[in-house]
Amino acid sequence: MNEKALRVRYQKNKVKKERWKMYDVIIIGAGVSGAAAARELSRYNAKVCVIEKEEDVCCGTSKANSAIVHAGYDAKEGSLMAKLNVRGNALMEQLSKDLDFPFKRIGSLVVCKDEEDMPNLKALYDRGVVNGVPGLRILSKEEVHEMEPNLEDDICAALYAPSAGIVCPFNLNIALAENANVNGVEFKFDTEVTDLKKSGDIWEAHTNQGVFETKYVVNAAGVYADKFHNMVSEKKIHITPRRGDYCLLDKSAGSHVSHTVFALPGKYGKGILISPTVHGNLLLGPTAIDIEDKEGTNTTREGLDQVIAGANLNVKNIPMRQVITSFAGLRAHEDGHEFIIEEVADAKGFIDCAGIESPGLTSSPAIGEMVADLLKEKMHLEEKKDFIATRKGVLNPNTLSKEERAALIKEKPEYGNIICRCEMITEGEIIDAIRRPLGAKSLDGVKRRTRAGMGRCQAGFCSPRTMEILARERGVSQSEITKSGGNSRIIVGTNKDSL
Repeated sequence: MNEKALRVRYQKNKVKKERWKMYDVIIIGAGVSGAAAARELSRYNAKVCVIEKEEDVCCGTSKANSAIVHAGYDAKEGSLMAKLNVRGNALMEQLSKDLDFPFKRIGSLVVCKDEEDMPNLKALYDRGVVNGVPGLRILSKEEVHEMEPNLEDDICAALYAPSAGIVCPFNLNIALAENANVNGVEFKFDTEVTDLKKSGDIWEAHTNQGVFETKYVVNAAGVYADKFHNMVSEKKIHITPRRGDYCLLDKSAGSHVSHTVFALPGKYGKGILISPTVHGNLLLGPTAIDIEDKEGTNTTREGLDQVIAGANLNVKNIPMRQVITSFAGLRAHEDGHEFIIEEVADAKGFIDCAGIESPGLTSSPAIGEMVADLLKEKMHLEEKKDFIATRKGVLNPNTLSKEERAALIKEKPEYGNIICRCEMITEGEIIDAIRRPLGAKSLDGVKRRTRAGMGRCQAGFCSPRTMEILARERGVSQSEITKSGGNSRIIVGTNKDSL
């Protein structure tokens, strides 16, 4: 189906949505788990709505993580986490082709610095074999240093997992949501669920935008999943926000390592990793600090010092002067360290998708499958005959030949107007990001879809021009444009108003 037909289909679905008075399924949360569930459910004849308290998809855990597609050797044998990790990894490559988001299978190394730790490395290998991870090998000192010349000299061995990879978490999340939306799933943003009540067989989701009724609720609320579970069940769960600090280095440092490099895992996770990103940067992190604040995504001096020290333990000569930004994200750590994906026993029709921490990003395609299969069985859903399985991302002119790019610019001159010089992002790409289904409404929305503002200057030069395009395309004043929705307005008044 061509782009014009997709747009027509999208507009028809918008009209249909307005007639829906009650939903079959409401999904709370538009992160990668909620979007994956929505996309899988959009294969069936069901009225599905995703409710998100932020202004866009991918605004919580899904936007601030390691962007790793884990192989699956770290999760406990026989756990749901292990099963979905390996399945999600297997699904990722074809999904990236179907939905047009960046993914690279670069492999990972778990490095060992002391012969005394070799039993722990072997135990990790054995666990991976039990979990069904393909191609695992323990490399000698010579082999691992040949593979990664910048590893510290004292590293004596490594577990090599060729199936591990890297992905763009923003584009994965956005692609899943866009495809779900084109297939009829409704999304309600800036809509916060404040209470859940049940009347007979119908759930009522009370929000700041009114009450929505549904037969089933999927709780994919990240660090807030325990809050919604505990509203409806006597059997309580507890999720701890686990903060992780990161440093991101410029693309000039992106080739310092060619695989994702992990330390041997410990109690609080997989340690400080060093990895290239799909866009050519170098990523260091994360820390693992348990906090109480579910919105506590501030970085700390101590955390960043820990990231730098941990990275330097395993990789030498990291060019730290090339750091262009730092950030922190939260993982939804459930006390049992396990994914909870099931109907709540004492709250029929309420489906938990809780405790989705690492390897949640990797597992998301499999999580979507599991949630959809559960609901398909309960609701006796029938598959659509006209399901659209593919989606095209924002066109990047840099991927075209000179001849193709010249033809594109001749037809659409906006693709010849560079807005973000660091990442070479054009006006045409930004317009596409705004106009497409579930299009960008803020600077961060544009950034996640196009990378405008993600380069060396961190939006210092391109943000005013991006704001102009957003205001023009949305038909609003520049003073209404926000960084990330809510009260994050960038312009507070004109110079004359301030005099």
